This record gives sequence, structure tokens and C-alpha cells, in this order.
Amino acid sequence: MNTIKDLFNIQYPIIQGGMIWTSGWKLASAVSNAGGLGLIGSGSMYPDVLREHIQKCKKATDKPFGVNIPMLYPNLEEIIQIIIEEGVKIVFTSAGNPKTYTAYLKEHDITVVHVVSSLKFALKAQDAGVDAVVAEGFEAGGHNGRDETTTLALIPMVKEKINIPLIAAGGIATGASMFAVMALGADGVQVGSRFVASDEASSHRDFKKMVVDAKEGDTHLTLKELAPVRMLKNKFYHDVATLYSKGPSVDELKDLLGRARAKRGMFEGDLDEGELEIGQVSGLIHDIKPAALIIKDMVDEFKATQSKMGQVSI
Repeated sequence: MNTIKDLFNIQYPIIQGGMIWTSGWKLASAVSNAGGLGLIGSGSMYPDVLREHIQKCKKATDKPFGVNIPMLYPNLEEIIQIIIEEGVKIVFTSAGNPKTYTAYLKEHDITVVHVVSSLKFALKAQDAGVDAVVAEGFEAGGHNGRDETTTLALIPMVKEKINIPLIAAGGIATGASMFAVMALGADGVQVGSRFVASDEASSHRDFKKMVVDAKEGDTHLTLKELAPVRMLKNKFYHDVATLYSKGPSVDELKDLLGRARAKRGMFEGDLDEGELEIGQVSGLIHDIKPAALIIKDMVDEFKATQSKMGQVSI
């Protein structure tokens, strides 16, 4: 029995992260059809675009799927209403206070999961009444926690204190890493970066190739004064680093960041001036392939690791 499989009515306890400019209906439906839980990333979508993606996803799969909502974006109330109107039954919230909408969503028979980066916020999410939490370590790509707690440390600390299902995220792209975090107490995993390099991801092909080519040390967490974000080191990253060497103000950092940097890089393929969000585990991603094959490979490797560890003695 697995609580995450039961909670979402899915075959494998593998959730695809709802990433901006990457997680449209094609990826979400492909993951759900392969036995995981696909998430549409609403953070990069205007409300009418989100509605279109939900409707297309419903046509492309008869399996459960959900929507990820970063709560720092505008049009939040409109997005919530679209989700309710379209009959979405699973919502992952992030980057905000889970108390804001959890009770309201649950009144509409929606399963609510909140993404956290610390034990403190895991407990707040539990108190807010969420059905599960995603505990995301410092290794993860995109917007990240300020405490720099790694997945290896975070998962057992959260598991020790909460009594709702726990999903591990950050640095998980293989079946072996899935086995490791579940050995630490996670009930399932959320995978982001590995699905960026999938055929169905809406991210630009050139960005996907850069992810595949990435090596250890090619990502860095920066812009903590605004919203911490892990990205690949490119011209824009080095421009940020140069500005930091001068002791910039928050306004100067905002001016350099400007608007739509992530869209420019991840969706439009500007590998110099774009913000290329990806996790440390990109150094382990060596190919672009279908989402269904990514899930199959993870499940096969999980089972192989499980069998191998049964033979290990100390």
C-alpha cells in the first residue's frame, strides 16, 4: 500500500513537477497516461490559456492530473475559479500561504498539496489542512528555499514531525534516487528537471539540449534578495554575478532581471539572455526522450535498486 498512489489514484508514486514554460497539457497528459501524476504549470499561463490546457489535457487522458499554482502570481482568484469550473480535482500550491485557498479548494472536493522547502513551512501547511506536502531540497531548479537545506537532510526532518503523506523533490531524476528518498521516509517523489528534457515538454528544444549538455557545477542559486532561483550559468547569470560584485540594491537587481526572463530563455530559446531554470541533477540527464520512457526507466531502476539493496549487509 502506498499513500500517494491511493491519494491520487495513480499507478506509480511519481509526480511531474508543474514547471513554468515546460509543463503544458502535452507533458501532463503523457505522464498521467504512463502511470504517474501529470501537473499543468499555471505559473506561465494567462487564465484563458490555462483553461485551454486543462480542456486539452482532459481530452488527452482519462487518468488523474492536476494543476500547480504558484501563489505569487496575479489573477490568482480567476485561476482558482477556472480550476473549479473545469473540474480539476488535484491542485499543488507553492510560493505562498497555504491557508489562503486550501479550505476553499477542499470545499469543492479538490485534493490540495503544498510545496515547501523547510520543516517550519511543512508544519504550517499541515495546520492549513493540506492533504500532503512536497518537501523540496536546495538541489531543485527554479524558485527555491532560502535555507539551503538539501533533500537528504530535509526529508527525514519533515517525516519525523508531520502525519500526512510526504512527497520528496529536489535532485530526483533516477529510480535509485527515488529509492533513496523513500528509504528516508518519503511516500513518493516529484520530478522536475528530468521531465524538462522530455519530448512532450513545452520548453524550447535548444534549452533542452543545454540541460542535456550540463555538467556538475553548471547551475547556481542566486537572486536571493528577490526570489531565490537556481539556473544554468549563461551570459545572464554572469551579468547577475558581475552586478553582485558591486553590492547592488534590490532595485538594481530588479532592473537587471526585468520581465519575462524565464520565458525568453526556457520557452523562446534565448540561451544568452534568458533565465534558464534547472536543478543540479541536470548533470545526470543525458538525453531527451518521451515522458513515458522516463517513468518506465525510473520504475525499472527503482526495482533493480530495491533488489540490490536487499542483498547489502553491514
